[in-house]
Amino acid sequence: MNKLYPSADAALAGVIRDNQTIAVGGFGLCGIPEALIDAVVKTGKNNLTAISNNAGVDNFGLGKLLATRQVKKMISSYVGENAEFERQFLTGELEVEFTPQGTLAEKLRAGGAGIPAFFTVTGLGTVVAEGKEVREFDGRKYILERSLTADIGLVKAWKGDKAGNLIYRMTARNFNPVVAMAGRITVAEVENLVEVGELDPDQVHTPGIFVQRIVYNPHPEKRIEQRTTRKG
Repeated sequence: MNKLYPSADAALAGVIRDNQTIAVGGFGLCGIPEALIDAVVKTGKNNLTAISNNAGVDNFGLGKLLATRQVKKMISSYVGENAEFERQFLTGELEVEFTPQGTLAEKLRAGGAGIPAFFTVTGLGTVVAEGKEVREFDGRKYILERSLTADIGLVKAWKGDKAGNLIYRMTARNFNPVVAMAGRITVAEVENLVEVGELDPDQVHTPGIFVQRIVYNPHPEKRIEQRTTRKG
């Protein structure tokens, strides 16, 4: 099955609407689906709930959606370098559900695996546990966390075939595999596109069963969030 679409705009046409939940892969600016995020901005859809480790930086990555006020709620673990994220949160313009980073990853993985909830010790005794069920197992207390799914999952891969099988590169893998699982409709942006059968099955990180649409973006910007160099 050929899941390739001619552009990011075309891949989102007919699937993105107001009030949806979108899960977005990436960590900071590493491994983010740049073209797909730009396409979401262009749709003008509003009142979105965005699930992502953080929201990029001001005016890049998910920061673009914050700048246009298209996101009403962030489910994330880190404010990061985004001053607009911080400003909207502190002024009450943006609802934020902070989640420990590992818990956020497991929420997405569990959601993609069809598991509605799980117990974890992370966050026990903190504000994270407020209002959540606490149970004891083998003499230790755990809190119940609900899993996460999304109407749309947006991911970035280094290489993919036209059937949606994906390979990520190094640390750019980060949240992308679990986001791909959690999306009811997952759209993948790939740097290198190959024909079906060219990928070694043992190297595939995300099987095509999780991906409904593919976009080819051979020249992403890959902006560096913080460039640190030694003095010459």
